[in-house]
Amino acid sequence: MLRKQTRPPLSKGKLIIVNICAVAAALVASMIIMLFMKLNPFVVYQKLIVGSLGTAYRFRETVNKAIPLTVLSLGICIAFKMKFWNIGAEGQFYMGAFAATAVVMVCPNLPKPVMLTVMALAGFLCGGLYALIPAALKVKWGTSETLVTLMLNYVAQKWVSYLQYGPWRDPQGNGFPKIARFAQNAILPKVGGIHIGWIITIILAVLLFFLLRRTKFGYEISVLGESMETAKYAGINVTRTLIFAVLISGGLCGLTGMMQASAIENSLSDNLSNNLGFTAVITTYLSQLNPLILVVVSFLFSMLLQGGSYLQSALQVPAAMANILQGVIIFFVLGADFFVRYKLVWVKKEPKTTEAASVDSQAQTKTPEVQ
Repeated sequence: MLRKQTRPPLSKGKLIIVNICAVAAALVASMIIMLFMKLNPFVVYQKLIVGSLGTAYRFRETVNKAIPLTVLSLGICIAFKMKFWNIGAEGQFYMGAFAATAVVMVCPNLPKPVMLTVMALAGFLCGGLYALIPAALKVKWGTSETLVTLMLNYVAQKWVSYLQYGPWRDPQGNGFPKIARFAQNAILPKVGGIHIGWIITIILAVLLFFLLRRTKFGYEISVLGESMETAKYAGINVTRTLIFAVLISGGLCGLTGMMQASAIENSLSDNLSNNLGFTAVITTYLSQLNPLILVVVSFLFSMLLQGGSYLQSALQVPAAMANILQGVIIFFVLGADFFVRYKLVWVKKEPKTTEAASVDSQAQTKTPEVQ
């Protein structure tokens, strides 16, 4: 019989090699799929790179996708670190964008530095408080944060849709259901042709790495992720640690919504995220919860997203090809993670002993009498 056995922990070097081999195997498997679709895989990969990095414009678009994906992943990372499965980045993103837009509507004449600061704080707080709802339910009644955060995504998005089609609808929108564009004092400035969010993203990644690896709070999060009973035994205030970590997690997702609404869309809409909140769950897992590696993984996934759009126009290939490539990579990396933790061994089925065989034969002879 095939059975799984726990494998001894691998060194960091071996883990890196395993993950590299998994990605390489995913690329080979993707090439086979492309061949079945009568496509030249080398041309497809070339077009993916050209479509994401080939010109200054495409590079900027790739970075513009990488910024929200990275910050969302950072927010999810801190929650996953303590085994709080926050699948609600999408909803926290929308609530942060909503709060930032509310600031613009209530105080439209604030000076630009003050306006952007207040928008960022509002987005962070609103996203964090929205994430505290499932955390409070988990602490009070032990509910599944996975289900609650997932359902709250749709609540937040429908709330924004209600505002877009109702109270906040622009009367000068020529009949289109949209919210009025932000004034210049509510738009993030650009640095190097890309909005300043790329600098904020790098700073946040470094700060989160330092927080998780070099502070007492980060140590408490790690212990809580290993075992809640161990955390209690060590004297850690589990409820306080959970609440603050989830607040930061949702806050970063809300801050992402503020940056996307301010710098990219210059407004609020119900398709603001383009499902980046769900993609961020994937990049967070693939990065092994390391904030610095997460920056690289998010950028590579952004290349897939941007390059996939280019494939559609350059080779008349469906943009879903990039999604296929993402799925294959995820499949192989998850498979590699399984074999990192476990190994499959053949176990011979033990023959029945003479005593057990005699018991079985006696049971068979007695059966007709019972009937």
